[in-house]
Amino acid sequence: MNKDQVKGVAEKAKGKVNEVVGRATGDTKQEVKGDVQQAVGEVQKKYGDAKEAIKNQAK
Repeated sequence: MNKDQVKGVAEKAKGKVNEVVGRATGDTKQEVKGDVQQAVGEVQKKYGDAKEAIKNQAK
């Protein structure tokens, strides 16, 4: 796993926490922030996946 994959997974986890807390407390802003964080994390993870695939093909 490269650093982009790790950062992406971590961002998704933070986003999930924010989403759940926002939903539980009725804080729509925090819930949306969590959704956005999860999307950003997914994009960063996919970027890391692509980098890893290219690295593996170069071998």
